[in-house]
Amino acid sequence: MTSVLVDSNIFLDMFQGGPGSHWSRGNLVREGSAGALVVNPVIWSEISVRFPTEADLAQSLAGLTVHKAQIPFEAAFAAGKAHLAYRQNGGTRERTLPDFLIGAHAQVAGHRLLTRDATRYRSYFPGLDIIAPDTHP
Repeated sequence: MTSVLVDSNIFLDMFQGGPGSHWSRGNLVREGSAGALVVNPVIWSEISVRFPTEADLAQSLAGLTVHKAQIPFEAAFAAGKAHLAYRQNGGTRERTLPDFLIGAHAQVAGHRLLTRDATRYRSYFPGLDIIAPDTHP
């Protein structure tokens, strides 16, 4: 079975609507019917801001089978190395960016990544299988 780590922007599109929401919703449903949808604590944290309680967040995902997965230590290490490369390339953020934890988790665990914003992931995780609007219209 194919597993897909779902970036927070996909869920936020689903909750908020907007220009990317049709693409995000369609691909979320398609990938969910083909394999496992996965979130990690970073993604859960980023999408939590839309809901007053965790139960409300869980209820909003009730129509989907979403698996919660922890970020492996190996992925945390890889995220730190990606962040170091980002800083060496002129990036200004001093703390590890959530995207690095998400990308490293997907890569280490062998998940594909469903995202609407693939640029940073492609730059720092070139071997990652990414499902994005420019490659999966």
